[in-house]
Amino acid sequence: MYQMESPPNARAIINGKEVDYFGGTGYLTFHHHPDIIKAACEATQKYGVGTATSRAGYGNSPVLLEVEERAAAFFQSERAVYYVSGYLGNAILLQSQAPKYDIIFADAESHSSISNGALMANKPVVSFAHCDAEDLENKLRATLKPSQRPLVICDGVFPATGVVSPLQDYVTALNAYDQPLLCVDDAHASGILGEHGTGSLEYCGVQGEGRYTSHTMSKALGGHGGIITGTNAFIESLTHGSKIPYGSSSVPAPAAAATAKALEILSKHPEIRQQLWRNVAYAKNALRNIGVQDIPDNPVPIISIRSNKTDLNLLQQRLFEKGIAVLYSPGGSYSGVAPEGQLRIAIFSSHSTEQIDRLVTELAALL
Repeated sequence: MYQMESPPNARAIINGKEVDYFGGTGYLTFHHHPDIIKAACEATQKYGVGTATSRAGYGNSPVLLEVEERAAAFFQSERAVYYVSGYLGNAILLQSQAPKYDIIFADAESHSSISNGALMANKPVVSFAHCDAEDLENKLRATLKPSQRPLVICDGVFPATGVVSPLQDYVTALNAYDQPLLCVDDAHASGILGEHGTGSLEYCGVQGEGRYTSHTMSKALGGHGGIITGTNAFIESLTHGSKIPYGSSSVPAPAAAATAKALEILSKHPEIRQQLWRNVAYAKNALRNIGVQDIPDNPVPIISIRSNKTDLNLLQQRLFEKGIAVLYSPGGSYSGVAPEGQLRIAIFSSHSTEQIDRLVTELAALL
């Protein structure tokens, strides 16, 4: 068992050993940022750990409202709603928009938060082949009756593989129907994809009416909780159509303050995201040069390595012995993981080219 004994950074302490860390989801390495940690500590002193009530009561602390204000500005929307866990974002979307659609169409390799959210929405669910717009189009045509309205939901970025959903093709398929909805779980795209970092809708150029995103603050942003943004009317529909945002306990004050500070920093310093993109391009090109195949040509900081010839579990252990930490996932352990298992490599904005070169050199010797 591996135990993290430091903040997740380009160098981290795991099992008492300092290693080059290529795991997890801290792509912008905000989890150890001194200003973010300071904001969390100051909020703890001022507000305590949490509000001890839901936001339906007296739980609207200033730090929660600050997160919503900063998120609305960062994601270029009128308003935002902030809730206790990004995992719940899909349930909020599917529950609150239930009067506006009849059938859910979900990517077959969607994150479990999507399938769980669909159960909570109590609507029929049809799966379509992974990232296959043609199959989606066929399922829409075969399933929908006249006047029925579809909702398509998927991961913006698939966490195991780094693949971006073909959202433009989905929008094309949906254009044949009246008032269709597209919902995207952007847990691994928030703050990363798009010129302004607003996620996969921006990256794919499909922002617009009826296209909604749930964001996670605990990954690239280094905070905690989930965010959905939109017009005032849309956010009102969320808070009235789902009990989750205001019925659950509020995000603890330290985590909320950290989230607000992270949004402030990223708004002022787009060069952090741009450095991440450079590191990702460098790492992907280097891995292609040693024969690693099927690496998506995008700025997503997730790289998947699969092999039928190499014991990838043993490879992870050998890399760790050499001071490099990557993640091995057995087959079936997570959505999108190949049956034979895979290595998942996460690239950070703070990784040096020397660290990436060392990773590639050791992989070339072991694969």
